Amino acid sequence: MVASYRELTVWRKAMELVVAVYSVTSQLPRDERFGLADQLRRAVVSIPSNIAEGHARQSQREFAHFLSVALGSLAEVDTQLDLATRLELLDATVVDDIIESIDHLRAMLLKLLKSIRNRVAGVSDGEPPDYLIEESP
Repeated sequence: MVASYRELTVWRKAMELVVAVYSVTSQLPRDERFGLADQLRRAVVSIPSNIAEGHARQSQREFAHFLSVALGSLAEVDTQLDLATRLELLDATVVDDIIESIDHLRAMLLKLLKSIRNRVAGVSDGEPPDYLIEESP
């Protein structure tokens, strides 16, 4: 396992998602700033926070648990952005780019979670874990 959660590609991508969601929620109408905007921001911040906390626990089993929590928060963000688009509170083209990032992050989290669960079970999946794969921008 890598020494710091900051080395995890999945954590860095989650941090980028936080920045994107904060940016788009600033475009919400004023009356939604304390409703949907706050809920979206709390949920998106939870994603890299749970990745970091799980990694810091130094237990593969606990890391897997926290990755599952991060996936739940990711689904929450996805749902809330979909809702904001359906209610025409946010521009669909802007949200579509974020949804694409969400889909990519979900795939990374699922792959990492599978790898960790296989490791805990003593099964090799034959692929390097996502935190060892460097992606080009």
